[in-house]
Amino acid sequence: MTAHTEAITMGLHDASPQELVREMSDDVVLELGWGRLIFGQTFADPDKLAAVLQHEEQGRRDICIYARESHVLVAKSPAELFIDPSHTYRWRLHPDDPEGPAPVGFTVRPLRDQAEADEMNRVYVRCGMVPAPTELIWNNHLHCDAVEYLVAVRDDDGSVIGTVTGVDHKRLFNDPEDGSSLWTLAVDPTASLPGIGASLTRTLAAVFRGRDRAYMDLSVAYDNEAAIALYEKLGFQRVPVLAVKRKNAINEPLFTPARETVDDLNPYARIIADEAMRRGIHIEVLDAETGEMRLSYGGRSVVTRESLSEYTSAVAMSRCDDKRLTRRIVSEAGIVVPKGRLATFDAEDHAFLAEVGDVVVKPTRGEQGKGITVGVDSPQALDAALARAREQHPEVLIEQRAPGDDLRLVVIDGKVVAAALRRPAAIVGTGKHTIRELIETQSRRRAAATGGESRIPLDDVTEATVAECGWSFDDVLPEGERLRVRKTANLHQGGTIHDVTATVHPELCRVAVVAAEAIGIPVTGIDLLVPDVTRDEYVFVEANERPGLANHEPQPTAQAFVDFLFPGQPGLPQAWTPQEATDAPPR
Repeated sequence: MTAHTEAITMGLHDASPQELVREMSDDVVLELGWGRLIFGQTFADPDKLAAVLQHEEQGRRDICIYARESHVLVAKSPAELFIDPSHTYRWRLHPDDPEGPAPVGFTVRPLRDQAEADEMNRVYVRCGMVPAPTELIWNNHLHCDAVEYLVAVRDDDGSVIGTVTGVDHKRLFNDPEDGSSLWTLAVDPTASLPGIGASLTRTLAAVFRGRDRAYMDLSVAYDNEAAIALYEKLGFQRVPVLAVKRKNAINEPLFTPARETVDDLNPYARIIADEAMRRGIHIEVLDAETGEMRLSYGGRSVVTRESLSEYTSAVAMSRCDDKRLTRRIVSEAGIVVPKGRLATFDAEDHAFLAEVGDVVVKPTRGEQGKGITVGVDSPQALDAALARAREQHPEVLIEQRAPGDDLRLVVIDGKVVAAALRRPAAIVGTGKHTIRELIETQSRRRAAATGGESRIPLDDVTEATVAECGWSFDDVLPEGERLRVRKTANLHQGGTIHDVTATVHPELCRVAVVAAEAIGIPVTGIDLLVPDVTRDEYVFVEANERPGLANHEPQPTAQAFVDFLFPGQPGLPQAWTPQEATDAPPR
C-alpha cells in the first residue's frame, strides 16, 4: 500500500493537506470534509478502488467519478456500492467564451478567511447539504492549489449568500485531459438577489479558463429540473460519465425504492406529524403528496389530511366549500358579511358594480385564491374577472370590497389558537433588475421557504396589478421602492403572513368562534377583513376547512390540533375561548 493510500484511510483530522492530496497520476483521493472525491480514472486496480470506497467514514458522502469501468467496480461489491442516478454535465471551455452579466447587489470572489469558511457551512446547512469542518476548508484553501473555494457576498453587508467549490484536475493529478470540476454549489434560500448560482458557476469557469483547462464537469441529480435548466442555459452539455457511491444512510433514497415517510410530507402535514411523534403517537403516511396520515394512540386511530380530519363532517366541509352558503350561515348567526350577489353575467352585475363602486369577484367553490380578483372597479374589469372566476367554477360570487387587511384566525375545538395578518406579495426594487426578474426571484425564494407551496404567478392578474401602479414587467424598479404585485393575500400566490395573536381584539376572536360553531366545523381558518387588529371592526370573508397550521409558527397550532384529536393530552392555556370577557383590553 502506498503512502497516499494509507493517508486516505485516516480520519480527516489525522492527515495534513499535503498527505491527503499529492500531485500524482495514480490512486488519487481528495478530502473535502463532507466526504472524499475519488478520481476513478487514476486507479488501475478496481479491487483497490472498491476498497477505498468501502472505507467511507460514518456520516460522510464519498463520491467516485470517472471510474474506468463503473459496472465492474459495482460488481466488486454489489451489496455496498451503487451507480449514482445523477447526470454529468460538461462545459467545454474556450478562450473566446462570452462573459456573463455582471452580478448586481453581490460580488463573487475567493474565500478570504476562516470566518467565511464557517459562513459557507451555514449556507450548506440551509440548503440541506452536509457541512465540512471549517478548519479543513481553510487548510485546503491555504495549502492545496488544486481546490478553489469561491463565495458570493452581499455588497451592502458582506454576508455570504452562496458558495461553490472547484477542483483543478491538472494540478491535482496531472490530468492529461486538462480537466476540472465543480462541486457543492449552494445558494442561501433566503437570499433575495437573482443570478447568484449562475454568477458563481461563470466565475469558477473563468478561473479554470484562465488556466487553459479544457472543460469543467459537474454532477446533478437526474430529476433536478431547475438546476439542469440553469446549467444547460450556461452552456453545459450532458456527457456519459458515471459516479459510484457507497450504500449509506445519507444515500439511501438514491438506491432504494421510494418509501413515503414523514420526510416526504409537505410543511402543513409535517408539523402535525412532528408534534404527534413527540407525544409518542404512531404515524403512518398514507399519501405524502396530499398530506394524508393515520395517527394511532391508545387503541384509537384518526386519519388526517393536513389539518382536515375525520372529525370534520362532510356537511361542514361542503358549507366551507360553497362560499355563498357560508355567507348565509354566518350572516344568520349575526356576523357581518359584505354586500354581495350571485353573478348572473348580465347587466345586473354591472348595475351592482355601479352601486357599490368596488368589488371582489370569486368562484363560489375553490381554494388557494384561484380565480379571485380583488379591486374590480370598471365594467371591462368586471367582465374579465367574471370570466376568470368562471374558469374555476360555473357559479361566481360578486361582493362589495371592504377596506382593511386580511386577518386569518385559526379556530380549533372552539378556541382561537393563532391570529395572523396576511399581506399580498410585494417586491423591493434594486435599481438594476426588472420587475419581472424581481418577481421571479421572490417567487423562487418563497417556494424554497415553503416547500414549493407559495409562488407568485406571472399571469395577467399580476401584470394588471403592476400596471395599475404605473409599471410594466420590463421596467426597472428604483432601489428601495416597494411594489405590491398581487391584490389577494393568499399564501399560495406569494403572500406573506405576520403573527398578531398577542394583539388581536377579543371581539374578533369571538366572531371567529361563533362562525366556526355556526358552520359546525371543529378546525377552521376564519378570514376577516379588518382595518385594525386591535379594534373590533370587521367584515367576514370566508372559512377554510383545512388551514395551514405551519404558517402560524411559533403559535402552538399543531399542539392544539393533536389535543383535539386525542383528548387528555396537555391543554393550551394560551388559546382564546368564548368564556373570556369580550371587553378585555387587547393583549
